Amino acid sequence: MNIGLYFGSFNPIHNGHLIIANEIAYEIGLDQVWFIVSPQNPDKKSHTLLNEWNRLNLVQLAIEANPKLFAKNIEFKLPRPSYTSNTLAYLVENYKNYTFSIIMGSDGFSNITSWHNFEYLIDGFEFIIYEREGFPIKNSIDAKIKIVRSPLLNISATLIRNKIKKGLPIDYWVPEVIAEEIKNQGYYKSRFENP
Repeated sequence: MNIGLYFGSFNPIHNGHLIIANEIAYEIGLDQVWFIVSPQNPDKKSHTLLNEWNRLNLVQLAIEANPKLFAKNIEFKLPRPSYTSNTLAYLVENYKNYTFSIIMGSDGFSNITSWHNFEYLIDGFEFIIYEREGFPIKNSIDAKIKIVRSPLLNISATLIRNKIKKGLPIDYWVPEVIAEEIKNQGYYKSRFENP
């Protein structure tokens, strides 16, 4: 089974994430795309993160009607902070008959050599890359890559969190079910950061 792994904090999940995952699932012809919800990304401040189980629940709500998209809590039981190389080693060990690809934006790929144990990732896995504004796709490290020409969407979770804090609507930025859940649960009301 061919699986695309879409790593992220998803704090919260938004329409940009969903469009990218859906495009990749069908354009590349993957069997499934797994949203790997990271409890603690090494590059993110933990105090800005909603509880990981709540973020996982939001992802599940957002994708429940799509037969190719799945939310996974694999990193919840692994050491923190969550390093992609550790997660891939775990998956390879526990899912013997699966082939994994790493889904990422061109911004992340541009600094892949600074990642923990990046050689393991480059040697063992294909990267499915979508372009992010200001980060043209360059492959100077001879990684195995596939480029997906998805729409350039300048949507960020930070922007959405700031809108919530200011009492502004987030309609059309996130699925309706996510906007309702965030409002009903009072998520992100006390969390604010400058864009």
